[in-house]
Amino acid sequence: MRYESIHRTASLLFAAAMIGGCSSGPAPRSAQPPPSPLPQVSPETGFSRIVSGASDSVGSQLGSPDALYRYGFRQILPGSDRFTFQDRDLSFYFRPSPDALFIQIENRQDLPIWIDWDRSTFDDPIGGSSRLAHSSTRWQDRYGNQTPTQIPGLQRYTDYLLPMDYLVDPAGRSEQLHRPLFPEDAAAIQFADREFGVNLSFRIEDKPRTYTFRFKVASVLPR
Repeated sequence: MRYESIHRTASLLFAAAMIGGCSSGPAPRSAQPPPSPLPQVSPETGFSRIVSGASDSVGSQLGSPDALYRYGFRQILPGSDRFTFQDRDLSFYFRPSPDALFIQIENRQDLPIWIDWDRSTFDDPIGGSSRLAHSSTRWQDRYGNQTPTQIPGLQRYTDYLLPMDYLVDPAGRSEQLHRPLFPEDAAAIQFADREFGVNLSFRIEDKPRTYTFRFKVASVLPR
């Protein structure tokens, strides 16, 4: 009987020690979520907002539906209140927007012309200048050559333009991600009177020619 009592007491002490040891150990940690491959949206500045491609708006109001501010633009070089320019070879129409600069080019000659993307540049509204990206440019094209675009005779070509430096790594996806040209939150008011533009390089009748266009933020108004 004494042996059974000692054995029972030892068993109870062992069980208590096991329970105490379990309760004093560190609590299990939950798995941490993987880091996001894309920059987070900043509440202070719209430059961390990421855009997939660019959607032109045919309405009178440019910008995102939830934008706090809306922009008005002017074409200052060559001056035009309709965002147009033409000579004997080409006709241009522009539509600036917060996301990108939309463009339509018409070849007025009955001969093909070429857009030389590698020799074209974008002067952004914060004072930087970089190679020019357009709708088919991807992250991996930043340090490579872009294929020139042919515009056949008497045909039109539509695209959008942005600085190459504004492209964002899509983390293995095939889409084009980029920062917008202008923020649409409270930081927008800092961009009043800012200027930006493009230097578009063409090959016309086998000769290089560059067209320079400049635009200005004419107004920044709350919605």
